[in-house]
Amino acid sequence: MGKELLLEIGTEEIPARFTPRALENLADLMKRELEALRVDFEEMRTLGTPRRLVLWAGGMSEFQKDILEKKLGPPKHQAFDNRGRPTRAAEGFATAQGIRVEDLETVTTEKGEYLCAVRRQRGGETADLLREGLPRVITSLSFVKSMRWGSSSLRFMRPIHWILALFDGQVIPFQLENIDSGDGTYGHRFMSSGFLRVKGFADYLKRLRQASVVVDPEERKRMIEKEIQQAAQKVSGKILMNRELLDEVMYLVEYPVVILGDFEKEFLTLPKEVIVHAMEDHQRYFPVVNIQGDLLPHFVCVCNTRATDMGVVIRGNERVLRARLSDARFFFDEDRKIPLEKKVEDLKEVIFQAKLGTSYDKVMRFRSLACFLARKMTPEVEESVDRAAFLCKADLVTGMVGEFPGLQGIMGREYALLAGESREIAEAIYEHYLPAFAGDRLPSSPIGDFISIADKLDTIVGCFGVGLIPTGAGDPFALRRHALGILNILLEKRYRISLREVVDRNLELFKEKLELSPQEIRDSVLEFFRQRFQNFLISKGFPHDAVEAVLEVGFDDIVDCQDRIVALAEVKERKGFSPLAVAFKRVVNISREYRFREVVPSRFREDEEKMLHKAFLEVGGRLDNLLRERDYRQSLTELRQLKEPVDRFFDRVLVMDKDKTTRENRLALLGQIADLFSKIADFSKIVTE
Repeated sequence: MGKELLLEIGTEEIPARFTPRALENLADLMKRELEALRVDFEEMRTLGTPRRLVLWAGGMSEFQKDILEKKLGPPKHQAFDNRGRPTRAAEGFATAQGIRVEDLETVTTEKGEYLCAVRRQRGGETADLLREGLPRVITSLSFVKSMRWGSSSLRFMRPIHWILALFDGQVIPFQLENIDSGDGTYGHRFMSSGFLRVKGFADYLKRLRQASVVVDPEERKRMIEKEIQQAAQKVSGKILMNRELLDEVMYLVEYPVVILGDFEKEFLTLPKEVIVHAMEDHQRYFPVVNIQGDLLPHFVCVCNTRATDMGVVIRGNERVLRARLSDARFFFDEDRKIPLEKKVEDLKEVIFQAKLGTSYDKVMRFRSLACFLARKMTPEVEESVDRAAFLCKADLVTGMVGEFPGLQGIMGREYALLAGESREIAEAIYEHYLPAFAGDRLPSSPIGDFISIADKLDTIVGCFGVGLIPTGAGDPFALRRHALGILNILLEKRYRISLREVVDRNLELFKEKLELSPQEIRDSVLEFFRQRFQNFLISKGFPHDAVEAVLEVGFDDIVDCQDRIVALAEVKERKGFSPLAVAFKRVVNISREYRFREVVPSRFREDEEKMLHKAFLEVGGRLDNLLRERDYRQSLTELRQLKEPVDRFFDRVLVMDKDKTTRENRLALLGQIADLFSKIADFSKIVTE
């Protein structure tokens, strides 16, 4: 029966956002350590609270696996004489390996038979190995931020106060700085009596539960979700559930204690998003709504301690929220005294980036670019695009957004509606920030689409123009996210635009601000988009070679590019495609330097080259019509008609004829066929069997 390992690292309170990653890291490090130690286990779990990181492994072997060491010695014919007696070579090898000659084995290799010394290195006891392994795991844990405390040289996320380390119920003794491992833990800081000695994992969970600690975060999450809904039902409401907040709160408490609080109804005159933001982002409260989704003057808070008088706790939380909402109401009232359009001028005092100018400069650039996009694709919305783009950053200089930065865009929408702007313009002001993260929704109208694309592209082009290019270490202006946002909008809405043309237009708007040449910037930006697009497509499951083959011949119109990839990926799976791809690749590879050269039919001497040229003309004519209609599946099917004439050509015609005129005419024919293929993809990139 396997043994169990229990490790608990007791600390000061860990920030909730760090704990999930720390637990993942702990499990990964322990798995790698056990693998290195050659210790088997059956299962592993990590648990955690704000004050502890816990790892349990079950079904662990008591000993590490043995190692068989094999070392080759001299060839057998050199190790024994004609009478079968060991030579000095065999005796010397046996002595060097610390074994007798008669214990040597004979193995057969590619070079013949050799003597071999086989020794079994017995595995050590797991408990002994963990004495050195566990400190390595703990000190290898990495965090976004770490610290040292006192005179200790140990760095950790928060000061370590105790370490519990048990294997099969016995302490694994080791020391980190001045902290000795042991068999004890501590319960809730305020709701328990202190030190607890435990015998194993089951006993550990039981004693901590008795000491007001629920170690399993998923169990805490279930408790919180159930109890906050029950609290909301007391006022005939339900929780406006925010799953991210729920995931955060479960790592803020060791034992959840739920309270229901109230606030004055007069605050409900504030925009809903303001109240929700003040609750969730500032106080980690859960809003309460009625069945229609309207806010009720109540909130639910999850505390970490059950006080003697919970009424005091409730009143304290109500007082804090009241102060936040009072601030919000003050800023809301003050902001409305000045129309939103009047605040645009104040953007001249806000620096977007030192080399790229102010936020006002940026607005004027992407406003022009957004109108350019509207004229190209949906001219009837250009006037609305111009107005929404002009106003969309004005809320950055309002008091509300200054106090609650997470409300940018939201307050722009609210203030625009209060100023009498149309609903579609107000929504575009909010939606131009979308998508804000992977999986986020897209703008709901072309107005929001064009402003979002223009704003994000302006940031990308500007940053590339002054050398602020993302690295593996960081992307402070979120350029990768901006690029993916643009790609998602273009693909989802199927906007057929030239990416190069839009980048060039954006470059013109920067005038003298950029430090590199327009060509350098354009090439870098387009390559940046190419990489993001390639990764995006592969993440969606498209074959690597199909993606690379299509991107190789151009991706200026990414909607068209994706259509070609979809068609190629589909046709690529059909029976008989591989021989076709081989033929295409042969054409492409041999004619790489002879594309676009003129073909002279009168110079053809063999029937096969005449037949190939005829097939090329017929297929090319039909293909042009299909390509104009962007019917790429049928286009690829049409290209299949060239396989047989191509194969006959290569079988019976010497391409590299000694006569230069004949040779170049044949290469020119193949070059034109290759050019036909390249209207869809570079088939030399396709992987064939």
